[in-house]
Amino acid sequence: MSDVILEKVTYRYGGSAAADSVSLHVPSGELFALLGPSGSGKTTILRLIAGFIAPQAGRIFIGGDEVQHVPVHRRNIGFVFQNYALFPHMTVQQNIAFGLESQRAPRTIVEERVAEMLALVQLTGYEQRRPAQLSGGQQQRVALARALATQPRVLLLDEPLAALDRKLRTEMQVELRQLQQRLGITTIFVTHDQEEAMTLADRIAVLRAGQVKQVGAPLDVYEQPQNAFVADFLGMSNIITGSVTGAHNGVVQLAAGSTTLAAMSRLPRQRGEVISAVVRPERVQLHLQAPVGWQGNQVRGFITHISHVGSSITYHLTTADSAVPLLAFEQHGLRTPPLRVGQNVVATWDAGHMMVLDEERL
Repeated sequence: MSDVILEKVTYRYGGSAAADSVSLHVPSGELFALLGPSGSGKTTILRLIAGFIAPQAGRIFIGGDEVQHVPVHRRNIGFVFQNYALFPHMTVQQNIAFGLESQRAPRTIVEERVAEMLALVQLTGYEQRRPAQLSGGQQQRVALARALATQPRVLLLDEPLAALDRKLRTEMQVELRQLQQRLGITTIFVTHDQEEAMTLADRIAVLRAGQVKQVGAPLDVYEQPQNAFVADFLGMSNIITGSVTGAHNGVVQLAAGSTTLAAMSRLPRQRGEVISAVVRPERVQLHLQAPVGWQGNQVRGFITHISHVGSSITYHLTTADSAVPLLAFEQHGLRTPPLRVGQNVVATWDAGHMMVLDEERL
């Protein structure tokens, strides 16, 4: 068992909390992402787990062992740094063998493990090359192989793909995920890239100013953000603020300007309460006329801007009273003729796709 548990872990730099009473549980074998903007505390949390720094409060467990006072070399952790930190004067073989030799492993074991790691990361035949003779993707594989050679209980990755170009980063995401699944090793990685977290992780923790704002499976966090920060940070979103005019069985009616909308709420709401709700742009459908018999949310407006991104089109809409500005996504080629700026449209979406935010402030 190699699960990782943090219990109310705190670490401050001066008066600023990089980890503010953080509690997390990463089950054995899970690929877990720490996601957040710069300064959110994600690398600090990774360093706390590794043992590079010690928490000022709270406890850390790895595989059931309390480790916050255990030195780095006794935690059996594999760590891959953002810049890979390969030794430039060493060959690939020597880099991978470094940890094993530091542990005074027998030569035969070192040779076997190095060969095994080279095969695992598909670098057999590159043993005598030095880091400067490798591509960025190959260097990343060497860093992974070195981290895995000592058979760690937990693998920690600090923005492992940040130095790669977009195409190679996408390819390495697939390779990294397949490698982690094949080994079944508990893996925690840091990223500020929402797409990377959504692609790789079993679960993600979204961080802000040293606090965990939400934890869950990527799709759950994306579809059901609990606060405005998560909704705004994780993908594009429509956040609409209004006052409650009614509530029944978890469905809340909110008035935004002259428009009344329905949304799902996890918490009970009172009439007159000011709330915010989120609906993702891909859930918004655009029509030239109001759909006959439609019972869901409906907003009349006009297109103020159109942007083309890859295979999709983003429409920017506003209503007559400007109370409900909206973004809507469509795939290219699905509409003939295409919509144009200034055109009047009707935007619709189901109440089940609109969630009231538990915390409204960004």
